[in-house]
Amino acid sequence: MTSRQQLSFPRQYARTQRYTLGVPRAFTVSPDGSRVVFLRSPSGTDRANRLWVLDLDDGGRERVAADPAALLGGADEELPPEERARRERSREGAGGVVGYAVDGAVELAAFALSGRLFVAELRAGTARELRVPGPVIDPRPSPDGRYVAYVHGGALRVAGTGADGGDRPLVEPENAQVTYGSAEFVAAEEMGRSRGFWWAPESDRLLVARVDDRSVRRWWIADPAHPDRRPAEVAYPAAGTDNAEVSLCLLGLDGTRTDVEWDRGRYPYLARVHWSSGGAPLLLVQARDQRTALYLAVDTATGATRTVHMDEDPDWLELLGGVPAWTPDGRLVRIADEGGARVLVVGDRALTNGQLHVRGVLDVGEDDVLVSASAGEEALAAETGEIHVYRVGDRGVRRVSEGPGIHSAVRSGAVTVLASARPGEPGTAVRVLRDGEPVAEVASYAERPVLSPRLTLTESGPRRIPCAVLLPRGYREGDGPLPVLLDPYGGPHGQRVLAAHNPHLTSQWFAEQGFAVVVADGRGAPGRSPAWEKAVKGRLTLTLDDQVEALHGLADRFPLDLGRVAVRGWSFGGYLAAMAVLRRPDVFHAAVAGAPMSDLRLYDTHYMERYLGLPEEAPEVYAENSLITDDGLSAPENPARPLMLVHGLADDNVVAAHTLRLSSALLAAGRPHEVLPLTGVTHMTPQEQVAENLLLLQVDFLKRSLGLA
Repeated sequence: MTSRQQLSFPRQYARTQRYTLGVPRAFTVSPDGSRVVFLRSPSGTDRANRLWVLDLDDGGRERVAADPAALLGGADEELPPEERARRERSREGAGGVVGYAVDGAVELAAFALSGRLFVAELRAGTARELRVPGPVIDPRPSPDGRYVAYVHGGALRVAGTGADGGDRPLVEPENAQVTYGSAEFVAAEEMGRSRGFWWAPESDRLLVARVDDRSVRRWWIADPAHPDRRPAEVAYPAAGTDNAEVSLCLLGLDGTRTDVEWDRGRYPYLARVHWSSGGAPLLLVQARDQRTALYLAVDTATGATRTVHMDEDPDWLELLGGVPAWTPDGRLVRIADEGGARVLVVGDRALTNGQLHVRGVLDVGEDDVLVSASAGEEALAAETGEIHVYRVGDRGVRRVSEGPGIHSAVRSGAVTVLASARPGEPGTAVRVLRDGEPVAEVASYAERPVLSPRLTLTESGPRRIPCAVLLPRGYREGDGPLPVLLDPYGGPHGQRVLAAHNPHLTSQWFAEQGFAVVVADGRGAPGRSPAWEKAVKGRLTLTLDDQVEALHGLADRFPLDLGRVAVRGWSFGGYLAAMAVLRRPDVFHAAVAGAPMSDLRLYDTHYMERYLGLPEEAPEVYAENSLITDDGLSAPENPARPLMLVHGLADDNVVAAHTLRLSSALLAAGRPHEVLPLTGVTHMTPQEQVAENLLLLQVDFLKRSLGLA
């Protein structure tokens, strides 16, 4: 590989936002099977997504349904603070139309641009603005397409889509600490629930979440580079502190209001809401310790709820996509941890077994359920890093996707949109199937990466830890051992060992700098079995043990120089990297820790209490798992290893206090380290120059620390 290519990858990677720009995404299939709606930017370096329609009845012709440049008259997009926060929670770095919602027939789409409300007529290919108060957040059409509901200033409002228009609030907040129709912080950040209101199938009323965050502790995030600016006020529910109070009400378009009742004291977390013609509104609510959950059906006349099902688990109950739901004939669809496996349950019957590890429901049809799943524990070795799409019904299980890769799908009726990322080719290929037969493809405009991974997917150690190993493309057998760089996330909800090309590009770039790069998904990582994921209950430090086991297990098969081992990571991976050099300096000789969780009491309730419980009930557990209370900091037998701490000062997820407290503890213990503050950067690093230079600075630090030329 040439020097030019080595230097150009960080710039290309940053400019293309990790090669995500130009990739088609967010697919919706119309019920009649004639249209597929999706988002895609015009090129691999253009951030502004357009709304597109693929006409299957017109030979698979693509056309633009909404162009942000035209709708805004060429003006730059201006995001209101509420939209910036929503995009941060969803890790959205693109611009233009980043999300949309459709009516029941998929003929009308609603979306926000610069805080303004727009609708697109998908058959006609026209788009127009609805003049309503702004900024507009999360607009969603009614199933019949006559109205659009949206959030503005903490109120839920409804606008007509017809010629007569009309706009009015359905409910307004009682005070500045109350909002209607929005997801609270932990729902959006940790539960995977980004919505706060749901239309009735009949379009005559809505279920609306009311959030009161008066009791949530306030934090202040300042910009030290601009001392003239006021700090941002953030309601952040840190572990052991009060959450926002969340309730639900039914609001009729005729002005009626009915409050929904359940035991919110015992089950304060509103995790999921489902409302379809298959049955009454369905809620999934969790206890604060997340060991008990209720599936509740709502009586829309009275607001009373009845328990449809209750789940219990001694560790925690995982929240998964697409469930709960009703089948068209009224049976409950859920995913459960039963018999040591994660299975799909419809009604009272489990339709899968330990052969599959079900990861989410993609669609509930008349005759079957479309699911995302990986191989169960027994077949895992043959399909390391793969995720497939399956049809599951009373007649059995059938795989829809083919070949190694990461596959996902969207379906309506006979039409399925299948997206496949494979290890041997860049990007994602999107095919449209009708009754299982290909009828169209959706083009990707993403740039082709300047490098390709030299990837080996394997398992390591007695626990058969899934691993990816990447060597320099010019490496030849007999060249001798290479310094090692572990590049993990290593924690819950963050699978990194994937049978796809693009997820390993950064690791390959580090390999080109002269490293053998190892990525390992130890206990706690998703995709294997419930027991594997839940082994970290109370013991997040097990993730470090598994990195060591994976490293040593690979040393006899790959050219790894165990005398020169570094580790890098971000977020949980940053926590793992810092812990590696502090607790196992006998194994790790340098680390780059980006946005590390250091004082675990500073992280949010829903995440941290799931794994470690309440701080006041288990202070010793928090102390054992936190970095700033690490006994190894002051242990004279533990040699100091080079450590670079990197943190965005505008991060409102893992706040910069984590790194500042860790730096203070290291200084007090006489431990040398470096701190790289990123001004104006949040938990993401979407800024092109920051993202590029961050990679270059990391490789320079690692080479210096390991004594490499």
